[in-house]
Amino acid sequence: MTSAKVDKGQAGREAGAAAHDATSSEGYQRGLGARQIQMIAIGGAIGTGLFLGAGKAIAKAGPSLILAYAVAGLVIFFIMRALGELLMYRPVSGSFSEYAREFVGPFAGFVTGWTYWLFWVVTGITEVTAAAQYMTYWFDIAQWVSALIFTTILYAVNLISVKLFGELEFWFSMVKVTAIIGMILICAGILTLGFSDAGDTASVTHLWSDGGFFPHGLSGTLMTLQIVMFAFLAVELVGVTAGESKDPKTVLPKAINTVPWRIAVFYVGALIMILSVVPWTEFQPGISPFVAAFQKMGLGVGAAIVNFVVLTAALSSCNSGMYSTGRMLRDLALNGQGPKFFTKLTKSGTPLIGTTFSAALMLVGVWINYQWPGDAFNYVVSFATISGMWAWIMILVCQIRYRFRADRGELPQSTFRAPGAPYTSVFALAFIGMVIVMMAVDKDARISLYCAPLWALILGVSYLVLKARNPENKAFAKR
Repeated sequence: MTSAKVDKGQAGREAGAAAHDATSSEGYQRGLGARQIQMIAIGGAIGTGLFLGAGKAIAKAGPSLILAYAVAGLVIFFIMRALGELLMYRPVSGSFSEYAREFVGPFAGFVTGWTYWLFWVVTGITEVTAAAQYMTYWFDIAQWVSALIFTTILYAVNLISVKLFGELEFWFSMVKVTAIIGMILICAGILTLGFSDAGDTASVTHLWSDGGFFPHGLSGTLMTLQIVMFAFLAVELVGVTAGESKDPKTVLPKAINTVPWRIAVFYVGALIMILSVVPWTEFQPGISPFVAAFQKMGLGVGAAIVNFVVLTAALSSCNSGMYSTGRMLRDLALNGQGPKFFTKLTKSGTPLIGTTFSAALMLVGVWINYQWPGDAFNYVVSFATISGMWAWIMILVCQIRYRFRADRGELPQSTFRAPGAPYTSVFALAFIGMVIVMMAVDKDARISLYCAPLWALILGVSYLVLKARNPENKAFAKR
C-alpha cells in the first residue's frame, strides 16, 4: 500500500471517528434500550399491510402469496443488513438522508430526507384516519373527534421523551406479536386436534388442492409484489433510532439479525396456518384474513379482537411517523437543507418544531379526508409505497458505495458487514426495480407512479432555490 493510500485511509478513519463523535453531540438523548429497539424492529415489520392488505393479495395470488412474502422477506433482510453495515460505520439519527448525502451527493440527501418525511406524514394521515374509523366499531363517535384525540396523545408522547415513545411502541408491538402468535397456535390446534367449526375441513392440502399453489399463474403472484412490499414498509425505522439508542453497536445488529425469523413466523408461518384452516377461495379483498379465519372457526369474538389489533397497528404506525418526521426535519435543518427553526429541541431532547409541524399536517390531512374522501386524496395516499421504497434504494446504493470505498482503505471498515454484498444489494435493487415495473402494469397501483415526477419537480426547484440563496453553504457541496 502506498503512503498516499495510507494517508487517505487514515484521513477516512479520522473522518469516520469525527462523524461518530458528532452523533453524540446532536443533542438527542440515548433513551432507547435493547428491549425497546427489539420491539420497534419487530413492530416495524407488522402493520395493517398484513392484517388488512393480505386479504386482497390472497384473492390475487392464492397460496403462492406465501412464496411472495418469503422472497420479499429475503430482499428485506438484504436491505436491513446493508443498513446495518452503514449504521455500524456511523450511527447517526439522520440515517438514510445522511448516508445519501455522504455517498451519493447533497441533492440525494435532500431528496431522501424530504421524501422519507413525506412518506411518514402521508402514512400518519392514513393511519390516524383508519384508527378513527376502527373506533366506530365500539363507539358512536365522530371520526374527526377520535382522530384529534389520537393525534394529540401521540404528539404529547413524542414530545415528553424518546423513552416514552419507545415504551409505547414496545406495547403496541406486543399486542401485534401476541395476536399473530395466538392465531398461529389456534390454527395449529385446529389442524392437530380438529376442534372448532373449521376442524372437519382444515387441512394443509388447501395449500395446493384448490387450483394449485399458483391458481392464477406466476403473473398473479408477481402482481401482488407491491402489496407485499407495502406490508414491509417501516421495517427500516430501526435505522432512525441509531442516534438515540443506548448501545447502538450492540443493540442494532441484534435487532437486524432477527429479521429472517420475524418474517418466517409473522408472515410465512401465519399465512401457512391461516390458508390451511381456511381455503384461499373464501378470502375477499377488503376483509382481513384474520377476521375471515375467526369467522370460519365460529369464534364470534374474532372480529372484535382483530379490530383491536388493527387499531393498535394503526396507532403504532402513526406513533412511528411522529417520531421519524421530527428527526428527519431536524437532520435536514442541521445540514442547511431545511428551515433552521426545525433544529430546536426540548429539554428532554426531542425535536419540538419538526414534530409539531408534522403533527399539524397529519391533522390537516384528516380534515381533508373528512371533507373530500374522493380520488384526489387516494392519489396522495398511494404515493406512500413509492416514497418508502426510495429510502430502501438509497440504503442499498449507499452501502455499495461505502463498501467500495472501505475496501480501498478510504474509510474504516464496518463491524457489521453485510454478507454477500455488494451482490446481495444489487439483487435487492433489481427486485425493487421489478416491483416498480409491476406497479406500472397494475392500474390500481399505477397512481403512485404519477405522483413521483411531480414530487421530484417540487424538490428539484426547492433545492435550486435554496442553493441559489446560500451558495457558500457546505450542505450543497459534494463531500
